[in-house]
Amino acid sequence: MILFHSFVALHIVTGSIGAIAFWVPVSGRKGGVNHKRWGKVFNVCLLITSGLAVGMSLLTLLDPLGTHPHLVGLFEADFVRGIFGWMMLHNGILTVNLVWYGWQCVANRRDHAANRTPINLGLQGLLLVSAFACALDGWRIGQPLMIGIAIVGFATVATNLWFILNPNPGQMDWLKEHIKGLVGAGISVYTAFFAFGSVRIMPWLALHPAMWSIPLAIGVGLIIWHRRKVDLGMRARRAAAA
Repeated sequence: MILFHSFVALHIVTGSIGAIAFWVPVSGRKGGVNHKRWGKVFNVCLLITSGLAVGMSLLTLLDPLGTHPHLVGLFEADFVRGIFGWMMLHNGILTVNLVWYGWQCVANRRDHAANRTPINLGLQGLLLVSAFACALDGWRIGQPLMIGIAIVGFATVATNLWFILNPNPGQMDWLKEHIKGLVGAGISVYTAFFAFGSVRIMPWLALHPAMWSIPLAIGVGLIIWHRRKVDLGMRARRAAAA
């Protein structure tokens, strides 16, 4: 329990810093000093936060009610193991995947082949396995939310591999994928804040659709808006060249 509570405390600290840092590169001038500086703060904080989430999930799988005594009498052990074990494990791996992938997309923008590293490819395989485990346990205990979240994992692996293995990506595809990865990680941290964070205050809201849909809707909207800006910028440059 000391280890678990240490993970929780550090998770909250690094996650809070990351959640604040997220908005500087998203809303500020792209490519500037602040964008790079705060983007790096966000990346490092989210890698630590999601790594701690993986540790918390593994401890929950070992002892679901022992790590969540405040849920005793409210939920069965299978439910706690599923939501705070398998699903949190999946979400932690998903966030590590998105942060690392998005970071590598911009770091390797001039050398696309450098994206095909064992770490980058290994994270796709790890996410695929965790998504299967999350979906299977969600089906076993009758929690469709777990299956829905696993679908996000499957989609992430498919789209990431499409870019990583594409021998001739578009000129600005690296930027679109960078946006997808890091805004997707932002969705993860705010979903954790609203959904998992609400458990200690209002446990009955943990699986409320609004707690999951609000960060997702805002994040997807940001991804679409920024990707459209990239496309419009490309069109403007082509028109000027013509």
